[in-house]
Amino acid sequence: MSIYLIIGIVVWLYALSILKRAGLSAFHFIVGSAGLFFILITLSDPYWIWFFTHAVIDGVKWVGEVTGMCEVMTRYGLVNINNPTYPVTMTIDYECSGIIETTAYIGMVAFFPMYNSVERVFFGVVGTLWIYGANVIRLTIVVIIVHLFGGGQYYLAHTIVGRLVFYTLVIAMYYNVFTYTQVSHSLYRNFIKWRDRWRKRLSFRKGS
Repeated sequence: MSIYLIIGIVVWLYALSILKRAGLSAFHFIVGSAGLFFILITLSDPYWIWFFTHAVIDGVKWVGEVTGMCEVMTRYGLVNINNPTYPVTMTIDYECSGIIETTAYIGMVAFFPMYNSVERVFFGVVGTLWIYGANVIRLTIVVIIVHLFGGGQYYLAHTIVGRLVFYTLVIAMYYNVFTYTQVSHSLYRNFIKWRDRWRKRLSFRKGS
């Protein structure tokens, strides 16, 4: 960890304390979210970037094994998309890992004032999994389009269609978590009820 990052964290924490004491909740959310985003992005290199990238690679690899539309070279992050006319090799790298979208989301949910600490952890985990799933769906759509319509459609599939689907899913998640909070609270309460039921069943089985 560099000295500049340590100084930045100290300044960030001090600014947060001032904003909190002043009761400026909106600025506290903005400064907190932006600061945590930059801290997480800085700390993500190289281990978390590697983890997110290979998680996405494994997801696409599973799709390829099920459908036979592509072969994945996990070690190199290469996806060979099969088609009869123009085979394409797609690289899954930092941009495709979803680390930027995930850290931005975590930064926002960590300082969102409508939730308590437990709810922030819950929605942080759920949102991270949602973004991961959306990313795998995006790359799967690229594989399907190129496999069916040829390598000439790679740009359209990757740059336009895939990203449109990905950001539509992410925006829908943002809307439900940050805007339509009543639905989010309902989801969280249902999760707690489901968890408590399973705990009761497990304790009953142990007791019997």
